[in-house]
Amino acid sequence: MWKKALLIPVVCLALVACGGVDPDSPLGQRQAVFKQMLKTSEHLGGMLRGRLAFDPTAFAEGSKRLEQLSRQPWQHFPQVKEDMHSQARDEVWQRQARFQELARALEQSTARLLEATTRAPLAAAELAAPLQRVEAACEACHKEFRAF
Repeated sequence: MWKKALLIPVVCLALVACGGVDPDSPLGQRQAVFKQMLKTSEHLGGMLRGRLAFDPTAFAEGSKRLEQLSRQPWQHFPQVKEDMHSQARDEVWQRQARFQELARALEQSTARLLEATTRAPLAAAELAAPLQRVEAACEACHKEFRAF
């Protein structure tokens, strides 16, 4: 009886392990970076849109973190598509020049957002446009290259 009771959790664990993404794979690494970017961007947006209290120090730190993260995911896109679980369209690999162009646009927009946080005192109204450019850069790449 105890063997049957032990078999059920082992089978369930094996099934769960089969469906996940290896966190050390290129897909797992870039997904982790993109999730951090999303969390950071949502936090910054929350401060500017009134969902969170505007904290100039936290906003500046978040902008710095977002700028750093914006340079990281691209190294985790291999030369050819390796993982069928990826939400990236095949066009990422077929249209590399355009993909890289949009990646650089995101990097530039996060750099401008970070630059905007160096002008004291920080005012939420002055940071809205630079953050909107970051969000637009993300959206542009998603529209062309992410399979929803």
